[in-house]
Amino acid sequence: MKPYAQPEQFDELVLSAIEDLPDELLDFLENVAIVVEEWPDRAVLDSVGVRKRSELLGLYQGIPQTERTHGYNLVMPDKISIYRRPILMRCRSEQDVFEMVQRVVRHEIAHHFGIDDDRLTEIGAY
Repeated sequence: MKPYAQPEQFDELVLSAIEDLPDELLDFLENVAIVVEEWPDRAVLDSVGVRKRSELLGLYQGIPQTERTHGYNLVMPDKISIYRRPILMRCRSEQDVFEMVQRVVRHEIAHHFGIDDDRLTEIGAY
């Protein structure tokens, strides 16, 4: 059986990745729902231009902190989805799963703070 194959164990890893963030970042994660989903659905894949559901590990949906104006209030929470099955497919050990979850959670939270993929690559986050 794959490491962290049980959804509850995987959920705990995601929660741990969030709790490991510095307090300064956690303070800015209000109105953000972070959820674990088995797979991205077709609408999500189409919205980001991904063909195979196994290729998307996580997704940030919302208005990044850097784009919010004074009129940002009474809005639905931003959403960060962490896709369990695609992550498990890429990992061979519990340590791989742990590291991948940490990476994906931080990657999607970076998007919440307005950091795009090009900048993440530039700063060596990949």
